[in-house]
Amino acid sequence: MPSHSAVSFIGSGNLAWHLAPALDNAGYVVKEVYSPHPSHAEALTERLYQAEVKASLDFSTSPCTLFIIATTDEAIREVASEIILPDDAILIHTSGSQPLEVLQLAAAQSMGVFYPLQSFSKAKKADFKSVPIFIESSNEETEKTLFAMAKAIGSQAKKITATERKALHVAAVFASNFTNYMLTLSKDILQQNSLSFDLLKPLISETINKSLALGPESAQTGPAMRGDLEILDQHLEFLQDDETVQEIYKLISQNIIDHYTKA
Repeated sequence: MPSHSAVSFIGSGNLAWHLAPALDNAGYVVKEVYSPHPSHAEALTERLYQAEVKASLDFSTSPCTLFIIATTDEAIREVASEIILPDDAILIHTSGSQPLEVLQLAAAQSMGVFYPLQSFSKAKKADFKSVPIFIESSNEETEKTLFAMAKAIGSQAKKITATERKALHVAAVFASNFTNYMLTLSKDILQQNSLSFDLLKPLISETINKSLALGPESAQTGPAMRGDLEILDQHLEFLQDDETVQEIYKLISQNIIDHYTKA
């Protein structure tokens, strides 16, 4: 069994939905789940072997030593300021953007960051073998504990600085969140013209695969990259009924032109 085998989760969102069962199946016994929405905590405990819903952030008599804050980034500070922990507790958060130091509000002796670089959704199964974990810690013993936890669920772990983690998180927003929003805009444009989003799926797959194979800078194509101003003007005219999308198209196209002109 892992040295810190009893775990409590604070939060029951997308990450907790997958990480808690993964730990449960890897020899870490998840005993408690707290959420400001008790029904959400109850739903998560139903995916676990022994977990019970915790009604408050008072964990002073908890049998656990490892406490994982898997909430929204904005909630971490509030949780850290209100949580009451046992003396031997290790408190960690899973955020890409929040500093390790935010956990000092909890007066915990041992603190860490366990940041899985992946987008999680409850509807899609997560395979932690393909999820890199980035780790920060307040001391060497906590670092060993977090590396062991990553290994137990099959993830590759890497020690990282706060600045490196912030860079990863910002880059991930561009690569994942912004890319997904571009796909949403694409779908909207097609639906407004009575066309199916399925028509774009082969192109989307090829774009991602080529970008990963060649590098995104080498895989770039399109009218902006070619400097085809006539096509760009036609597209801007097509988007004239939606000024916001038109402005996004114009801004990104200009940035592509500038980037490849400099290159």
